[in-house]
Formats: sequence, C-alpha cells, structure tokens
Amino acid sequence: MTSQNWTVGRERGSRFAIRLMIWLTEAFGSPLGRALLYPITLYFLLTCRRARRASRRYLARVLSSRPGTRDVFRHFLSFASVLYERWLIACGREDEFEISLKGVGYLRALVAAKRGALLLGAHFGNFDVLRLIAERECPVPVRMLMFPVELGPFSAALRQRNSQFLRNVIAIGTPESMLAAREAIARGEFVAMLADRSPDERRMLRVPFLGGFASFPIGPMKLAAILDAPVLLCFAIRTEPGRYEVRFEPFADRLFLRPASRATDLEERVAYFAQCLEAVCRTYPFNWFNFHDIWDDGPSAPKAPVHPDRRTRGRPGAALADRELGSGELVSR
Repeated sequence: MTSQNWTVGRERGSRFAIRLMIWLTEAFGSPLGRALLYPITLYFLLTCRRARRASRRYLARVLSSRPGTRDVFRHFLSFASVLYERWLIACGREDEFEISLKGVGYLRALVAAKRGALLLGAHFGNFDVLRLIAERECPVPVRMLMFPVELGPFSAALRQRNSQFLRNVIAIGTPESMLAAREAIARGEFVAMLADRSPDERRMLRVPFLGGFASFPIGPMKLAAILDAPVLLCFAIRTEPGRYEVRFEPFADRLFLRPASRATDLEERVAYFAQCLEAVCRTYPFNWFNFHDIWDDGPSAPKAPVHPDRRTRGRPGAALADRELGSGELVSR
C-alpha cells in the first residue's frame, strides 16, 4: 500500500503567483480569476505526477468508464475552483454564492432542544461553505476541529486576508482540544471535523471503499463515542461555479462502543462512514479531493465487516444517495 501520509506534502505555488491572482481578481472581478484557473490547473496537471496518478486511480473506481486525461483535468480544475471559492468566502463575497440546504430540519430540532452535535464531513466539496452557513443561518456557534498543520502559501494568504480565518477552530491533538469540544457540546453548540484523513497512519482502519480496501481514521468515531452526542454527516457539494448543496444526514443519535465488542463496533461505524462517502462520491465524483493513494487491494488486506444501520440495512449509502434529506430546505444567496 502506498503511503497516504498527506502531512508530508505542502501546498504548492509561489507566493508571488498567488498574490498576483488575488490582485487581478480584486481589480477585475472573479470572472477573470476563474479564467486563470485553467492555465494554472494545466500547470499542476503536468507537474504533479503523484497527484495525477492518484486522481486517475480514484476516477477509475468511481466512473462508469475508463478515465482519460480530460477527466483528470476536470478533477484538478474542480479542486482549484474550490480553493478559489474559499478565497472568495474569506474576502466576504458571499453574494457570489447560491447555497441550498437539505436536512436542515435536523439541525433546527437540535437547536430547539438545546442539544449539541458532532458534524462529520470529508475532503469533499468545500467545507468552508459550512462556516459561511454557520455565520448566516445558525443561531449557535459551529466549532471546527482541525489538525494544526503548517500553513502553506494559500492558507497563509487566506489568514492574512481574513483574520477570522481560524476563528472557532479547535486544534486536534492538544490536551485542551477534547475539553474544548466537550464544553462546546455541553453548551448546545456544533462541533465539526473531517473524518476521511488522519496524520497518524497507526490509527487507521482498512474498510471496503469503491471496490477495494481503503484506510480511514478511527479517531472521529472514538471522539463521537466520548462526546456522547448526536452525530450528523455533512457534505458541501459543489454543483456549479458558486453553487453548493449542503446536505445534513443523521449518522447516529449516540455512538456507543460496547466494552465487550468495542473493536467490532468501531469497525462497523468506520465502514458505514466509508459507505456513505462512497455514495456521494459516485453521484458527484469530481468533488472528493484526496490526491493520495489510499487503497490496498492485496489478498492480505483485512476486511472489516459492514453492518448498515437499521434504517438503511442492505442498502449501502442509501441514507445519502436514495432518499430526501431531512424536513426542510433552505436556500441562501
């Protein structure tokens, strides 16, 4: 299995190029900025061999046909567009976005009951859209659990442009992080984190994903059990330039890890999360941005048992793929 330690890679791109693109966007508007994404994407497509290979392997699993260079370019362009739209959000240009919410009724019920919750997402679409929605619509704070990785040129530019970029962020891995998350939940706030990566390869579990076995972190599920709070899935899906569909879906009212079957319970929940992620990847294949090889298809790869939730037993990912999400829909622009 190829190492997926994504922390060893840093953001690419010179500070000058990033600042130039930002200046051109602010001077001449976002249409020029979006046009510049095409040559930028072509440059990275030609120079990022490892990411190009990982993209092609992922797309071969998720598309109905063999991926070509055009498909890989589209995948890269989608990622570049999300980064660019993160910049627009940091600049306060919310009027350039149209965001629809599905499953918002679940959040409203939790707010009304003054219950906090854990929101699990992935490197899928644009998770910063959740921050935007939290500021616009959510009556309670949304805290972001994040790994304290070194800021690259783009993230540094975001932070410099918007001093609130890391506001409401709880750094994972510090002695205070668990306490801060529990206190936020106790106050009826939401805590959000991405559940498809971890910098610690020793805390991963290989489960079925897109026809093979891929490594997913166990930390988010252990955290959910410790917090003893409702768990929801959250995906901010990019459907068109500047348009997003944010989906909320119940994952567990409370996640229990029974002492007698702790390992099995943990495997089931990690596998079920992978199933849900697979469902949205198959529907929106160019929204998942994991440019690292995470699959292990060897004969010795351990198989984690998959036991779908009773609500979706026998229908992998059905909770996200096949039914309407939640009681209520909200459109923001």
